[in-house]
Amino acid sequence: MEIKLIKSEEDYRNALKRLETIFDAPIDSVEGDEAEILSLLIENYENKHYLIEAPDPVEAIKIRMEEMNLKQKDLVGILGGKSAVSEILNKKKKLTLEMIRALEVKLHISASLLIKNYQLK
Repeated sequence: MEIKLIKSEEDYRNALKRLETIFDAPIDSVEGDEAEILSLLIENYENKHYLIEAPDPVEAIKIRMEEMNLKQKDLVGILGGKSAVSEILNKKKKLTLEMIRALEVKLHISASLLIKNYQLK
């Protein structure tokens, strides 16, 4: 087992290939330990080089709606009336502090994500 830091794209690709080969190794084996260490090194490299940004607040709401099998009508009362829900989801109107608080409680979306600025259409 030769493990080294991942410093380049080539190192990264090689680590992924090796991990794919030993992925199903028993946990308490030499290859299992290697897979665990490689996973950590790969994760560290990806966090530095392939950072995925959080979605804007409206996209986060839509994602959560999909996860919870909610329709626009299900947000009536949380975001206001039908027209307010439509305006928010179509980025015609910004979220208010009251809406953000309600979304945090009802949809379990972090207020820190919901307060991010986004462009209206």
